[in-house]
Parts: sequence; structure tokens; C-alpha cells
Amino acid sequence: MGDEVQRVLEERFGLDTFRPWQREAIDALLGSPGRVLVVAPTGGGKSLTYQVPAALLPGTTLVLSPLVALMEDQVRSLSARGVEATYIAATLEPDVRYDREQGLAKGRYKLVYCAPERLASDAFVSLLTRSNISLVAIDEAHCIAQWGHDFRPDYLRIGALLKRLRPPRLLACTATATPAVRAEIRAQLDLDDGSCHEVLKGFARPNLHLAARNVDGPKEARASVVASLDSALGAPRTPKGGAIVYAATRKGTEEIATLLSGRGWNASHYHAGMDADARTRVSERFALRKIDVVVATNAFGMGIDRPDIRVVVHAQPPSSIEAYYQEVGRAGRDGDEAYGLLLCSGMDITLRRRLVEMGEGGTSAPPEKAARAWGLFRDLLRYLDARTCRHDFVLRYFGDEQELLGGCGHCDICEQLDAENDAGGASSVDDAATTLIVRKALSGVARAQRRGGLGAIDEMLRGITSDRTRRFGFTELSTFGLLKEHSSDWVLAILRALLAAGWVDLTPTEHPVPYVTKAGGDVMRAEATARIMLPLPRAQRGRAASAGSKPRSREPGEGGRELGMDESLRPLFERLRARRAEIARERKVPAYVVAFDKTLVDIAARKPRTRGELLDCYGMGPSRVEQYGEGLLSVIASD
Repeated sequence: MGDEVQRVLEERFGLDTFRPWQREAIDALLGSPGRVLVVAPTGGGKSLTYQVPAALLPGTTLVLSPLVALMEDQVRSLSARGVEATYIAATLEPDVRYDREQGLAKGRYKLVYCAPERLASDAFVSLLTRSNISLVAIDEAHCIAQWGHDFRPDYLRIGALLKRLRPPRLLACTATATPAVRAEIRAQLDLDDGSCHEVLKGFARPNLHLAARNVDGPKEARASVVASLDSALGAPRTPKGGAIVYAATRKGTEEIATLLSGRGWNASHYHAGMDADARTRVSERFALRKIDVVVATNAFGMGIDRPDIRVVVHAQPPSSIEAYYQEVGRAGRDGDEAYGLLLCSGMDITLRRRLVEMGEGGTSAPPEKAARAWGLFRDLLRYLDARTCRHDFVLRYFGDEQELLGGCGHCDICEQLDAENDAGGASSVDDAATTLIVRKALSGVARAQRRGGLGAIDEMLRGITSDRTRRFGFTELSTFGLLKEHSSDWVLAILRALLAAGWVDLTPTEHPVPYVTKAGGDVMRAEATARIMLPLPRAQRGRAASAGSKPRSREPGEGGRELGMDESLRPLFERLRARRAEIARERKVPAYVVAFDKTLVDIAARKPRTRGELLDCYGMGPSRVEQYGEGLLSVIASD
């Protein structure tokens, strides 16, 4: 079917080539046994992996998708390309729904979209069993995982449907799935017999400049939001593209949207408390570029196909790394430079602790569910306080080792570490000193005996005599002043890092307070080593903070002189730069995505001859070596 697949791609979809992973998924789906799990990022083109086969296969492809708006967009696009498609939803008029269901039974459509909620209808499931279903495609498949970040109970009906239909082919797609969630997807869909072909590709987004910052509270967060939009988009009246700002609460979206509108931005808010028509108007106006900025809760974004989003700012942290990467991945889908900024304050951590304890109808969430949700958020705290490349952190989290960049070179951490290395500085103290500082902080938490929050413990560790520390009796403790030589923001950063590491947790109460966990107790008693990177003093974090709040272009430099390059390497360096420019033009990506000037300097100095040797060069991870390695090595070979 190879020629037929290419013909459909060109004639029906107007595209010349697939991305390599798309063709891999389609070939596996059309082959035997036709069971595929695709994990690729938001905007990566997952829908093409079932739409092209659907146009080729006899019978009908059933697509299970969570949002009616997304279905409408897909059906409209397919119909414009001459592919018979429709959707069936409870929002349709009864006679319209009946007509479409009859069309499904008669084989009128190549693709039929419906939400998993429709599977609660025995009549609809019976209709499906009488139809010629040749392929079932499950979009947003992570929703089937009960311990994932976005579980939806209706997805649990899919397993029973598959047992009744026994479709010849099955495709599950998701943008966010850790190894544990992928295992649960396979188990729920009965794909654990080894027959499932797994495609894990496309997570690396090197055109996206990632940054994360701890802030003191809403005032500083909102100032950072304004600065990011000003820098990434330019003037409010003539913006360079669109932006999404995420907030954790409905009230927060409205307040930030009002702030931005007052500063001249064409901004609207979006949250689940708005009526459906109002939400649809905002989505459509944003997609049509009639709105430049949307301030939203996580209810916004799924199915939004706007490639020129230049910046995504989280004024408050989302629930997990999965949710964050899905949301920030909506920036820069056109391949051009884009920015993602994550902000978090101590108040946000307290808010999230309350939210994970909240169940349906105001009741408490089941303990195991709350514990899982808190664990996912703690993973996000680890990302927030990371001391390694943010892109590589995310890739490792999703188990995508093959796409590691070896340092993206332009996230806030890479920039900070480069600045430290250029200055001859160190990014951390030795292990013994680190362990001692961590033990002091843990001792302060333990001695507080759940009598105060993070702010009070910060004051106690710094030896601050205040009404609060006197009221709690902290001034009389042996831990009072143990970290008096450090600033408040530094001590709070340590306390957040202890939360992220699982050595400290927060009580599930209305006003959460920290306490030492069993693992933290082992570290505190010197029964375990504190393997953690200490935060830098504020003065040394200035450059990273500036990059985080005011994104700037990171195009490669003009010649390597500022990188301290030996001038004897100049001829080879310039040839490498010329080849990089050719590769960038061929691949239609910015030059920095191929390699940074600092990388080219290192290659010129090391003169690698093999891919393995190229991996040892600065900023050359498996992904870059696979995509661009041969082109760079050819320059060395001809030297």
C-alpha cells in the first residue's frame, strides 16, 4: 500500500511528505496485527496517522474524541478535502443525529467521530456492532488511565466496546503519557500481549524556549506575564502572534484578562464557568486571530489549531508535567521561535494541595486518588526547581531517551549554566556541604511539629524574631537561625526542593503545613545522602530570571569570538557554520535548532569522526545527532 498511502497524502491532504514517525505508525497500522499506540506532542500531527488509513480502508473508521468542538473542526477540514466524515453528539438535534446514525449503518462515511460518553447508550453500541467498522482510533488516550493527569471515567467504556466490535485495526493516540500511563493504556485496551507497536516520537521541541521561576505572589506573577507578552509579541496594537496565559482559577483568568486589556492587549478570558456559546466564541475568535491573548484555565486549548502562538505563560502551575507540556506545546507549532514561562509561588503550592484533596460535590477525594494527584504535582515542582536542561528533563520524564538534546542551549537553565561556566563558577557546593544544609532545613521542619507554614519555617531558619515565630515558639528552638546567612528566597527555594524530592510533604488540611516524611527522616539522620543541587543566590540567578520574564531571541552568535575560540579553529568553524545554515534551510528550522555556535566550536576542537564521538560534543544529544549529525560530520571528513 506504500504508493497508495503517498497518493492519498498528496491528493487528499495536500502534503508532500510524512514525518518519519507518522509513516512508521501508518505502516504498522496497515500491517499485521494492526495495533498501534502513538505518543507524540500536541500539534505533532497525530490525527494524520488515522485519517490517511481511513481514506484508504474499506468501511468506516470510528474516532473516539473528548471534545465536540474538536470533532467539528476535524470534520470540517476532512469534508473540504473530499473525505466523507461526520460526528455524532448529544448536542445535535434528534433528527440530525438519527440521520447521521443511519448514514453510519449504511457506510456513508469514511470517518465518524463521537465522544466516549455516547458509549453509555446500548442502542448506539448496538448500531456500531451492525456497522462495518474497519478501524477504531482513540484520541487523547491518556484519559483512559485512572492514575494519569486527566482521567475521564467514560473512557473506561472503550475496552468493553472493543471486545464487542473486535475491529481489524486499533490506534490509540496521546500527547502526554509517561511509561506508567502507557502501560495502563495498553492494559485497558487489552494490548499487553506484545502485539502493540508503540511509536514514541516528536517530544523534542527545540524551537521552544522554556523557563520557570519562583515568584513571591500574584503581583510579581502578573508583572512577569505582562513582561513576557511585551517581549514575545511586541506592541499590543501590532502583535507578532498570539499568546495563551493559564491561571488555576476562574477568578484569576478574569482578573488577568482585565489587567491585560487595560494595558492595550486584545485579550479575553475563558473558563468552564462560562456558557458554551461564550466559550465557543472565544475559541473561534482566537483561532481566526480576532483575539490576540486568551487567559484561561486548563479547559482551553484542546483542538486549537493556531500555529503562530508565540508565548504560553502559566501564571500559576498546572497539575502535572503532562498537563504543562501539553499546554506549553501549543506555542510555536509553525516551527518558529516561541516561549514558555512557568511561574509558581508558595501560595500556589498551598492552593494545589487543597485542590488535590477536593472530590466531587465538595466531598473529600479518595486518599489514593489525592496521593496520586499530589505525586504528579510534586513531579512538576521537581521540574520547576530543576538544575538540568528543561527540555531534557521533560524528555526523560516521558521516557524519550532517543530525543535527548544534550542540552537545548537556550532554556533558562542552559543559559544560567553556560554563564556560570564562562565565569569559571560552580553551580553547587560539594556533597557533604549540601547534605549538611539540607539536614538543617529538614531539622527546622521537624522541630516546627506542624505548627507553622513554609513562611514561618523560613523565618525560623533565618533567625527572624517576629510575632509569628514567637507565637509558635520557634524562637526557643535549637533550629532557630540555622540558615541565618541565607536570604528568604533562597531558604524558600530549599524548602520547595525538599517538597519536590519527597523529603517534606504538606498536610491535607485547609491551611497545609509541612512535615518531614520517612525518606526525609533518613536524610535528616544522615542515613541517606542528599543528592540535590542547591539553588544559587539571587544575584547569580539574575540572568536566568531576566530570560524567564522577558524572552529574547537566541539566534547563534556572529563568530564564536565571544565563546573564547582559538583562532586556529576559525576556518573549520566557519565551514561548520555554513553547513549548519544549509541544513537549517533544507529542514526549514532556525539555525539554533541544528546547533549552537558553542556546539560548533566544540566540534571544531574535538574533530569527531563518528556519531558516537559527536555525541560527546556540547549540545549534541541523540536527537540532534540522528537528524543533523551526518551533515556536520561530512565537514570534518573533508577537512
